[in-house]
Amino acid sequence: MKPLATLMTLGWFALAGAVQADSHPVVVELFTSQGCSSCPPADAFFEKELAGREDVIALALHVDYWDYLGWKDNFANPAFTKRQKNYARAAGHRMVYTPQIIIGGRDHVVGNHPEEVEALLKAHEATDSPVMVEIKRVGERVEIEAMAVETPGQMLIHLVRYAPQDEVTIKRGENAGRQVRYTNIVTDWHVIAEWDGRAPLHIEAPAAGDAPVVALVQSKGNGPIWAAARVK
Repeated sequence: MKPLATLMTLGWFALAGAVQADSHPVVVELFTSQGCSSCPPADAFFEKELAGREDVIALALHVDYWDYLGWKDNFANPAFTKRQKNYARAAGHRMVYTPQIIIGGRDHVVGNHPEEVEALLKAHEATDSPVMVEIKRVGERVEIEAMAVETPGQMLIHLVRYAPQDEVTIKRGENAGRQVRYTNIVTDWHVIAEWDGRAPLHIEAPAAGDAPVVALVQSKGNGPIWAAARVK
């Protein structure tokens, strides 16, 4: 007989699966900058082809290492630069660059190579994950449930908030004079729990306001993203 807690969790997943449109989305992280002359085509591809898809959770992380060129990116966060560098270190790469897309925490692609991005998305969508996660909004908080069919090692639960869209007139630097529309701009990114996957997970976290909220389950050390869910 299954423990009551497990049965309740399974029931929660069954109900959530009936109403959650993006139950197995692929996470796409675009590392970009307002100060990077190569980034606008990648930002446009991200907006038109990725940001609105239900089978993709597209997150734009603005880095700060191009600010010295004369224009400070007002969306940039040193924590996002650190995340990109940690990905590079985990993959054995010596350098970071923009625009860069990382798919599912595993595959690294130049951000203006849409055909390669699409091929990798199809490969990820065809792959089953040993982990399931769901998220629902309850007032000013969110509830996150996760289960693992197999345990891929120690994992971190990330909570991400993003602004759906904003437009910036860039006055200096490499993109001086351009007006660029940005989408799914990450504003907050926090690790809220560590999980070994041996037992179902249930946690709550504050999430005031109406900005979209994303829960990610990722292996420690910037490893694979096993599961993700979003509530808008």
